[in-house]
Amino acid sequence: MRAKLFIAVSGLLTLPAYAAELQVNVEIPKLNVAEYHRPYVAIWLEGADQKVAANLAVWYQMKDTAEGHGTKWLPDLRQWWRKSGRTLQVPVDGVTGPTKPAGTHGLSFTDAQPQLKELAPGQYTLVVEAAREVGGRELVKVPFAWPAQAPQSGKAQGSSELGAVTLSVKP
Repeated sequence: MRAKLFIAVSGLLTLPAYAAELQVNVEIPKLNVAEYHRPYVAIWLEGADQKVAANLAVWYQMKDTAEGHGTKWLPDLRQWWRKSGRTLQVPVDGVTGPTKPAGTHGLSFTDAQPQLKELAPGQYTLVVEAAREVGGRELVKVPFAWPAQAPQSGKAQGSSELGAVTLSVKP
C-alpha cells in the first residue's frame, strides 16, 4: 500500500511546472544612410503610475572607443534615463548588453526571473526606446495585464529607429 502511494505521489511531483512567461520581439530596421550606427535601446516595464517596474534590457556600446565609453551616451535614451537609468550602476547582470545589428531580437522572461519575480498583479506597459548617433529617437508602448489570466499579445510599430515590437504574455 505504501509503495503504491509513494509511486502515485512521486508521479505528481514530476509533472511539469508551468510558469508565467513574457516574450518580447524588437525589430531594428536596416537603414540606408551614409553614416550608420547601431541604436542604443532600453526595454522596460512601467506600472499604471508610469514608474519603472522592471528593466528588461539595455543595449549600448560596451567597449571603449576614441570617443569614450558607451555609458556616456546612455542619457540619449531620454525617457528611460529620467525614469531609471541615472540611478543604475551599469553594467547590470542579466539586463545590459551590447548594441544589436539590424534584424529582430527576442527576449524571454519567466515569473521566476528577477525582472518579473516581484512584479505585483496589475496593468503594465512594455516600453521600448531607441536612440541612434547621427539618427533619431523613438519610443513605442504596448499595454498588458500581469499575471495573464489567458494568453495575451500586443504590437506596436515604430516609424524610424524601431520596426515592429511584439509582446506575448502566457499564463
